[in-house]
Amino acid sequence: MPTVSTPSAELHYERRGSGEPLLLIQGMSGTHVSWGEPFRGALEGEFDVVAFDNRGIGLSAPIDGPFTIAEMAADTAGLMEALGIESAHVVGISMGGMIAQELALAHPERLRSLTLGCTYCGGPGSELMPEENARKLMEGMASGDRDTAIRASYEVNLSPGFRADEDRYAAFHEMATRVPAAKQTIELQIQAIFGHDTSGRLGEIATPTLVVHGTVDGVLPSHNGELIASLLPGARFEALTDVGHMFWWEQPELSAELIREHALAAGRA
Repeated sequence: MPTVSTPSAELHYERRGSGEPLLLIQGMSGTHVSWGEPFRGALEGEFDVVAFDNRGIGLSAPIDGPFTIAEMAADTAGLMEALGIESAHVVGISMGGMIAQELALAHPERLRSLTLGCTYCGGPGSELMPEENARKLMEGMASGDRDTAIRASYEVNLSPGFRADEDRYAAFHEMATRVPAAKQTIELQIQAIFGHDTSGRLGEIATPTLVVHGTVDGVLPSHNGELIASLLPGARFEALTDVGHMFWWEQPELSAELIREHALAAGRA
């Protein structure tokens, strides 16, 4: 099982494909398997794709204390250092997008391009999960029944149009149960998210940036993406109509193509 040790965490990672390095940073409760093979596979033909588990989640080493988004960004920089990656195209979704923002601010030299998906910057105008959906997720986690919690996550993270085909639930359930996601770590991730605010600093990011957001995102409403794009000089905003929070899961080929085009354009520039 490939792992690297950073000053504050031991992280599991997977590295596949060939080409310029492309680093994938997952969101709250997400693991390396949460990207799904259709999305990752569509990128591995042109990129050296690195997917990893954030501290305390998935196959990374357990943790027992609080942390911040900035500290997880430091973990990410440490991972790159350990793998000998001087710079990479960075893709961060949801909480991973918050980590990517802090990474871009602390280590701009390490980013060739930046893609921020379905994420949040904090500060005025930002909005976390709608109360109804937050209650559904918390009730699912509090139920003590794994399948109830997974079903709640499915309903909140995926759009009604996608969920209309009930056959799609099996792949989501398999992904959610393949590797562990400790409840204690998820609670610590939530605390870190509440403390995140880069809104006053985003203007410092000069990395070419693509912002992607589904218009029916039930976790972080789509105007968060529009706000981030407005605060980032020269950022490009892509709204995915009738798509939910996990846009790369609902539309893997389109999502990979948007990232591919953005990364290759940044490389040419």
